Amino acid sequence: MTSPRLFDLAGRTALVTGAGRGIGRGVARALAAAGAAVAVNDVDLGRAESVATELGEAGAKAVGLVADVTDARAVAELVAAAGSALGPVDILVNNAGNAGAGRGYDGAFVPFWTSEPHSWQPWFAVNLFGVMLVSHAVLPGMVERGHGRIVTVVSDAGRVGEPYLVPYSAAKAGAAGFTRALAREVGRHGVTVNAVSLGTVRDPADTREHDPDADAAQLRRYVVRRFGTPDDVAAAIRFLVSEEASWITGQTYPVNGGYSLNQ
Repeated sequence: MTSPRLFDLAGRTALVTGAGRGIGRGVARALAAAGAAVAVNDVDLGRAESVATELGEAGAKAVGLVADVTDARAVAELVAAAGSALGPVDILVNNAGNAGAGRGYDGAFVPFWTSEPHSWQPWFAVNLFGVMLVSHAVLPGMVERGHGRIVTVVSDAGRVGEPYLVPYSAAKAGAAGFTRALAREVGRHGVTVNAVSLGTVRDPADTREHDPDADAAQLRRYVVRRFGTPDDVAAAIRFLVSEEASWITGQTYPVNGGYSLNQ
């Protein structure tokens, strides 16, 4: 007798936002390896198509799609295109973050009282309203079919607070609150909604140099003395979108090497 494969996603269609590199790419790879067809979204079409090609070469069904998650019309077109290419979206991973295309952590790392109010908006546009827009677009189909999984990537900045990242922390905390409220609303329709809250994650593919002394000081705040990787995040998300996690909803899972234990 053959045992069923754990966390099998065969027959499911996943949409991963911000998946052209880093954490999003790692999540797309993990879901494809589990059998899901994957719509790879990014604001850069070249990055999205590159990851989709990588997944296709590994035997998965995948498509690269460009869209800015802060644009409601673009999001509606994104979800429609994913459905047309791969089938209705069963799984959404809200991964797109920071302050939007080309901004990185622009406007961060300053005392809040010295910041300009106009600099707060990009953080909320991507990390909160972008999450809400994409979730809003996929939910009607999930509710109609009686099945869906939504996982949002938040941050320990939103759980325990992070100085000099106050707008980002506030937006991520908002996304976690959105997760809990939405979970209560859609659970009766077979849709689960969860979040993963991250510490510092480093992509091995990122070759930028880092200050060893600064890294050592930062790692003293972690119980597991290393930075996270996209694979660490992807493993948690692969579980949460699987049938094995069908009785888990409204939760925020720390994936952080014990960072919050040392606060």
